[in-house]
Amino acid sequence: MGTLTISKTFLHTEDLQSFLVAPGKVRLTPDTRQAIKKSHQNLVVLLASGIHIYGVNTGFGKLSKVSIPESDQKQLQLNLVRSHSAGVGKPFDSGITRLIMILKLMTFAQGYSGVRPAVAKQLIEFINHDILPVIPRQGSVGASGDLAPLAHLTMGLIGEGDVHFQDRIMPALVAIKEAGLNPLELEAKEGLAMINGTQVSAALGIKALLAADNILKTADISGAMSVEASLSSRNVFEAKIHKLKKHRGQIESAGNVWRLLEKSAIVDDHADCDRIQDPYSLRCIPHVHGASRELFRSAKTIIENEANSISDNPLIFSDTEIRSSGHFHAEAVAQALDILSISISEIGAISERRINYFMKGIDDKIPMFVAHDPGLESGFMMAQVTAAALVSENKTLAHPASVDSITTSAGAEDLVSMAPWAGRKCLRIMDNVIQILAIELYVAATATAKFHKGLLPGIGTKKVLNVLQRHVRLSKGDHPLYEDMATIAGLVRSGKIVDSVIKSVKLE
Repeated sequence: MGTLTISKTFLHTEDLQSFLVAPGKVRLTPDTRQAIKKSHQNLVVLLASGIHIYGVNTGFGKLSKVSIPESDQKQLQLNLVRSHSAGVGKPFDSGITRLIMILKLMTFAQGYSGVRPAVAKQLIEFINHDILPVIPRQGSVGASGDLAPLAHLTMGLIGEGDVHFQDRIMPALVAIKEAGLNPLELEAKEGLAMINGTQVSAALGIKALLAADNILKTADISGAMSVEASLSSRNVFEAKIHKLKKHRGQIESAGNVWRLLEKSAIVDDHADCDRIQDPYSLRCIPHVHGASRELFRSAKTIIENEANSISDNPLIFSDTEIRSSGHFHAEAVAQALDILSISISEIGAISERRINYFMKGIDDKIPMFVAHDPGLESGFMMAQVTAAALVSENKTLAHPASVDSITTSAGAEDLVSMAPWAGRKCLRIMDNVIQILAIELYVAATATAKFHKGLLPGIGTKKVLNVLQRHVRLSKGDHPLYEDMATIAGLVRSGKIVDSVIKSVKLE
């Protein structure tokens, strides 16, 4: 793994992906280090001029009218971080914590936060040594910055609270000493700059985007497997049909299914069947998957823009100009994540309908529940029920978080975004949909293996079938399904299902 260079160059989700699964290294370019240094120098001049600067020589929120003398300004920052470390719940996983620190560094690198280079250096040291502050996942409303979780992050930098280091949870000060570092001492504005910002919300968004991209490709694969195994028509995915619609996502999805089923002897075997039209869950795969692809692209643009934006307050423009705004407000991320939740929920919903189609039996080719001996055997009866349960959960989880608000900070924060909750429930939806797609793959692959013997699958579906046969039992007779379902979900989550076809079939 190479070193990620942080500058003012735009970074995409793919640039950050590796940090979700493993430690990595980061560095700043010389010009960004200079921008951080200059911004701090500007803050020093502004303070010397005697003007009031929110959160630097004043209190916070409703206490912003209280002046803080110079002798207490360091203590103000320390008090801020300690008092705002009020999160609860399970900690974020290691990948999310790494992304939060990287995104915070990206904001400082723009040169508008007024922090010393020492703050950026401490973040770099923590990332490069993989010292990960323990950050509770609940407690932010996504408005005046992700205050509580970012305060827990900052606690680690200053040698307080707990961190995860070298496979252990330990006091932050112990890890800092073991790594040969020193705790950070906060100076003017630095506590505020650390806890202001949307970095937690954006980190959740980046993880959700990467999961969604994999899900959308996998959904076209599982859909193609179901089309083939259910003896449905390939012709409805022909390019000239979908070019009549102006939706790029629909055209992409149709093209994927068409190519995955190329040279399928199973498809060719029923070319002259008397079925007029297939159910919507099969015939309208491009229309539903395509709509989700369009919304995914929109969410990706919004979340990546946020990740590369200045997310802090107040902002240091020069040694004579400081401005306040609400750049810590995560409404854009919240709405993007809600859109993503809805779009991926629909992927799970249509997948479950395809699973259910098999449960009824298909013509005289596939028995009910894809059971070899229906009645004596239940086949995939309960696997479909599990998929239905997950779809129902997603209907509740997909309710938009961004339409909710609760006033905080004695009314100073009177409309909040709820972006962190939008992100956390979006990731729960992703996990549910991965399992639904795994069940669909299991059912479709079993139907192909058991009831279409002697007929070659398509170029792409054959690759997937081979992978599944190496990992799970596509056998006759009832047996516990949960282990195989978990194994296939793991193959989906890791991207191995997508990887199995991309060398043979172009997937958009």
